[in-house]
Formats: sequence, structure tokens, C-alpha cells
Amino acid sequence: MMKLADRIESLHESQTIAMARISRELREQGHDIISLSLGEPDFVTPAYIREAAKKAIDDGYTHYPPISGYMDLRQAICDKLKRENNLTYTPDQIVVSTGAKQCIANAVLCTINPGDEVIVPSPYWVSYSQIIQLAGGVPVFIPTDIASDFKITEKQLSNAITSKTRMFIFSSPCNPTGTVYTRDELKVLASVFEKHENIFILSDEIYEHINFIGKHESIAQFDSIRSRVIIVNGVSKSYAMTGWRIGYLAAEKFLAQACDKMQGQFTSAASSIAQRATIAAISRDDAENKIMFKAFERRRDLVLKLLKEIPGLKVNQPQGAFYVFPDVSAFFGKQYNGTVIHTPEDLCMFLLRDARVSLVTGEAFGDNQCIRISYAAADEDLVKAIGRISESLAKLN
Repeated sequence: MMKLADRIESLHESQTIAMARISRELREQGHDIISLSLGEPDFVTPAYIREAAKKAIDDGYTHYPPISGYMDLRQAICDKLKRENNLTYTPDQIVVSTGAKQCIANAVLCTINPGDEVIVPSPYWVSYSQIIQLAGGVPVFIPTDIASDFKITEKQLSNAITSKTRMFIFSSPCNPTGTVYTRDELKVLASVFEKHENIFILSDEIYEHINFIGKHESIAQFDSIRSRVIIVNGVSKSYAMTGWRIGYLAAEKFLAQACDKMQGQFTSAASSIAQRATIAAISRDDAENKIMFKAFERRRDLVLKLLKEIPGLKVNQPQGAFYVFPDVSAFFGKQYNGTVIHTPEDLCMFLLRDARVSLVTGEAFGDNQCIRISYAAADEDLVKAIGRISESLAKLN
């Protein structure tokens, strides 16, 4: 039998995507599965964005765009960063990619050599560790827990830095925990990086607009480290545009040029039609976006209320994104019908079979105590799903 390359043999399948796939397969077999596993808004892309895409087709935007994206889109991104974040960038510092995931991969592949260490607060988004390892880097995880609202401390960060540290990657608001770092907390982290001039800071801000505590704060606002910050953002979550596959990166010109070069050998430019739609998305503050935000906030409060009624679950209050990350360790060692729960994965598979609800194990995110529940679903589905979860967990003894 022919052998595949080591890099693909060692690459893990994304467990969020895997659980979504299993859910679809069970539905196709006739099972009534409620999926709370995938981080995808259930809303349709707002009408004004869809209209912009239709116009782009009629206007003939059907040819190859520049690799880094259309100039007017990159300018619109600069305008957005100035207007919303008070950050000044120029179009030659922006790279538009096929989703924020590609932006992260571009940045890591352009900066990390084999053996370089990349610090990642844990829990973390599933693809960070795999992308780092594909680049030959070494992920260095800083563990957090529900008691600290899944935030790292100044001391933890300082202790994790070595002579091999090349990058720090984090998200705020965070997937999977919903954690949001305040300006003061980011300032403390920035003060650590001030002492280490060879470390890039990759700030994943894809959930920027789903923030329940006020204005989004970016670590790029601190001038002392600004030249080393790589902002990654996009339109999938805030504008219900997951299928359009548009992300963008903002960084110093030399790094943006490197990412352009890298992207040119992998995918070239992102979809021309999706790019034109993105200009419309980020250039106006539409009522539909406010409706989606309010729905996410309402759903968060609904889910928290229901989860807190389930004995054994430990739940904190996430301040952004659309996830709850409860500690389920109280159920370890319990069993039902011969099924013994030892890990979050065991619990997720039990709930998939018994409650017919699809969730994601915390182990996918580097946490062996928790599970992730996405509340980017209709209210009635959330109520029904958590009711089923509660009934199934009550069977464990």
C-alpha cells in the first residue's frame, strides 16, 4: 500500500467538523438530531450583502482578483479598522484570504520555523495547534479553567516564554469559551511582550462584534508592540457569511507581502463575488446586524438559565462569541446502561446517542474537563436540546 506523507498522517481531523459530519449522517438515517456543535450562525446573510453580490455578477466581477484582494476592499478594511478600532493601516498591510483560517495559516507558515515555540492559551480554537505543527512549530499551552473565566495571568505568560518563543496566538472573544479580555487585561499582557522583542502576537478577532460587555478591545492598540501584532478578522460570524469564505489579515507591510507570496502559491485570491459582498458588509451599520447580535445575547442568557438548572454542571458567564463551555467533570465515573463516562468525549458520545444532541468535547480545544455548546441555533432548538441533555444526564449514576 502506498504511504501518505507524515504531515497528513499526523494531522487530526477538526472535531467540530467531525461532529457536524456525524450529525448529518445520523439525520440522513432518520434520527432527530439537534446539532449544537458547529460555530455557524443560523441566520441568512443580510439582504443588502446578498444584493451587493448579485450586482457584482451583473457588473462583471468574474475574473481573477489581485491575490491580496481588491484595492477598494482593502481600503474599506482600513476604514473599518480606523472607524471601529482607532487603528491606522494602509491597503498594502491588508491581505484578504479564503476565510480567517487561511489568514492564520498564512501568518504561521510565514513566521514559524521548525522548532520555534508558539504560546497558546488553553482552551484554544481547534486549528491553532494543528497549523503550528504543520509549520514545524511547537505549541506551548498555558492552561486555564472556569474559575479564572479561562483567562491567563501575567505570571503564566512570563513563565511560558523561552528563548525559542516566536509567537503568541489567542482569540478574544474566544472560541470555545466566550472569554473576552478587557483593555486593562490586554495592557498587562502587552507589558510582558514589551520585554521580548522577537515575539509576534497573532490576535484572532473574528468574534469582535459578538461582544456583550461593550466596545471590542484589540491588543494592537498598544504602540509599544503594535509592529508585531497580526490582526486576523473576517465576516463569517458577525455578518452570517460563513459560506462566503472571506477573512482578512492586518500586519506590517513586510509580513503582509510574505502572506501574499504564500497565498499566491496555495489558493491565489478569494472569490471575486464574495469580496464585493464584503465591501458592502463592512461599510455600513445595518439593522439586521443589530438583530442578530441581540438574538445571540438573548440565546446566551436562555442557555445559561437552563444549564444552571442541571445538577453537576459548572457554568460561567461567557462575555462574547456564541458558545458556553461548561465543566462536566462531576459526571466522570458515572454510568448508564453499561456506558461509563471517563472523559468529555465519552459524555459527548453518550449525549449524541441518548439525547440526540451533537456537542463538541473540550479535548478538541485542549481541555479535559469541559464540553462546548454552541448557541448559534434557534431558540426552540436550544430549549429542546438542553431539555434532552438534562434528561440524559439525570440517568447517569
